[in-house]
Amino acid sequence: MMPVAFFVLIFLTGEASSEKVCSYQDVLDYLNLTTENSLFKLTRPVLDYTHPTVVELDIILYAILAVIEKTQTFIPFVWATMMWNNEHISWDPAQFCGITQVSVPRDMLWRPDLFIYEMIQKDESPQNPYMHVSYNGMVTSEEDVKVVSTCKMDVHKFPFDTQRCNISIGSAIHCADEIRLLPSSNSSRATQFSREVMKTQGEWEFLQLSVNNHNFTYDNREWEQLIYTFTMRRRPLLHVINFLLPILFFLSLDLASFFISDHRGEKLGFKVTVLLAISVLLLILNDILPSMSNKTPLIATYCIVIFALMLLSLLETILVTYLMEVDSASQEKLRLKDDTEAKQENIKSDKCNAGEKRQTCCSCISKVSDAEKRHEMLPLAEEVNKCVHSGEFHVLLLILEEMKELQETLNLHLSSKEEGGKSNHWATRINRGFFVFYVTTVSLFLSLIFNEWNS
Repeated sequence: MMPVAFFVLIFLTGEASSEKVCSYQDVLDYLNLTTENSLFKLTRPVLDYTHPTVVELDIILYAILAVIEKTQTFIPFVWATMMWNNEHISWDPAQFCGITQVSVPRDMLWRPDLFIYEMIQKDESPQNPYMHVSYNGMVTSEEDVKVVSTCKMDVHKFPFDTQRCNISIGSAIHCADEIRLLPSSNSSRATQFSREVMKTQGEWEFLQLSVNNHNFTYDNREWEQLIYTFTMRRRPLLHVINFLLPILFFLSLDLASFFISDHRGEKLGFKVTVLLAISVLLLILNDILPSMSNKTPLIATYCIVIFALMLLSLLETILVTYLMEVDSASQEKLRLKDDTEAKQENIKSDKCNAGEKRQTCCSCISKVSDAEKRHEMLPLAEEVNKCVHSGEFHVLLLILEEMKELQETLNLHLSSKEEGGKSNHWATRINRGFFVFYVTTVSLFLSLIFNEWNS
C-alpha cells in the first residue's frame, strides 16, 4: 500500500496546477484592444449617438509659478484628472483573476477634446503616456499641466491687491448634447486638496479654488464650460520695503528741508536731488504696472501726488530764494549809495571850510581898511570883533544845511530799508504758511490713501 503522505502530495500538486494564471494582455485580447482597432479611438465611444458622454474633471493647484502684471499673464502648475465612460469596454473581473483595471497607451483610446480658453502658449511639460481603463468602461487620464494663460487683473490696490484668474475648460467641437462636463470635486474640496499638495506660491498666497458650470449659446448650439477660479493675495512686504518706504523717506527729507536756511543755496539743490530720486522710482513703477488698466492704481496716485507736492515745494523754495535775493540786492545798493554820498560830503565839507576861511579873513581886512579911510572913528578891535561874529553866523548856516541834507539821506535810507524789509517779511510769511499747508496736505493724503488700501 502507498503511504498516506504520497496521496496528500498528489492532491496538493493537482490543486496547485488547477489555479488559473491571468495577465493584462488577456484582458486586451478579450476586448480586441489594439493600436489598429479604430473602434476605440476614432469616434465618441457610445452605443447610441444620442447618449451624451459624461466627463468628470478635477483640477488641483500644485504651484503658482508666476503672475505677470505687465502682460497680465497667470502661470499655474496644475494636476488635471479626467474620467469618462467608454461604452465599448467592459469585462468580468472574475474571468480574469480579479483584474479590475489595466493601463494602456494614450493613443489607443478616444479622449475628450477639452482645451483651456485662456491658454496662450502650448504646454511643453512632460505628459503621462498611459491611461487607466476599468472593467466597467471608465477611463481615467491624469496629467500635469503648466498653464500659461491670460488673466484680467485689477491692480488698483497694488501691492495690497487680490487677484482672481480663471481657467475655462470646454470642448472644441462637441456641444452640451454630446459631452457633459461635471466637476469631480466641489469648491471646498478642491481648495483643501490644493492647500495640502501646494509646493510653492512665490509672492502670492493661495486663498481659494472655486469651480462653476457655465453654459452659453453659439451658432444655435449650447456649449458647456467648467470655470475654475483661482483666488490669491499678494504678499506686499517686498514692494513695501523696496518702493513705498523709500518714497515716504524722501517725503520726510523734503519736509526736513524746511529747516535749512533760505539764505544758502544748499536747500534748493537738496530739493532738486530728492525730486530726481522720486523720478527714478516712478520709472521703476512704470515697468511693474500694466499699461492698460480700468482704474488708476493707488500706488500711481500715491507717487504722483507726492511728486507734485515736492515739485510745489521746490517752486516755493525758488520764490522765497528770489525774495531773499531782492532784499540782499537792495541792501547792497543802499550801502554803496551811502558810501558814495559820504565821500562826496567829505570832499564838499573840506572845500567849504577852506573857502569860508579865506572869505572871512578878506572881508575883515577890507572892512577895516574902509573904516580907516572913511571915518577913522572906531577902534580896530571892534571891527575885528564884528567880523568874527559874522563869520560864526555863516558857519552855523552851513551846519544847518548839512543837517538838512543828512536828514534827507537818513529818510531815503529808512525808506529803502523798509522796502527791503518788506521782501524779507513776505518771504518769511510765505515759508511759514506753505509749511503748514504742506504738513496738513501730506497728513490728510497719507491717511486717505492708506485707508483706501486697507478697505
